[in-house]
Amino acid sequence: NDVFQDNGGKVLQVLILLGLRISPGREGNDAIDAEQNEYELKTINKLLSKSVTTNHHLNLDILAKYRAVKAWYIAVYEGIVLKAIYRVDPTSLETKFSYWESRIRGGMESINNPKIALSLIEKEGELVYPKQN
Repeated sequence: NDVFQDNGGKVLQVLILLGLRISPGREGNDAIDAEQNEYELKTINKLLSKSVTTNHHLNLDILAKYRAVKAWYIAVYEGIVLKAIYRVDPTSLETKFSYWESRIRGGMESINNPKIALSLIEKEGELVYPKQN
């Protein structure tokens, strides 16, 4: 139903629309701009989910990277059709980050796939696509 989900087609579309480049290697954040600012990219198919999955093994190192990016870009799809892209400042996600950090520091080695609700992204994020007139 969604041929673009696991092969990077959606991420490629977002990179092109935002004028970003994929970050080299597997470590670090997802994308960089011309000034070398780093960004976290996530996609969500809102026909299948109401939340964004972060990382399969979220730990303190990954959490530090999430906090350090210039912004998060969340692309919202309905199936394979891009409906919106939100730019979210990491400080807007700090409540989530702090909660996850407390769980890890409380004895968990990592957290499996913590989520960010689409409603939080829509509330805290700036709509950058489609451009509003």
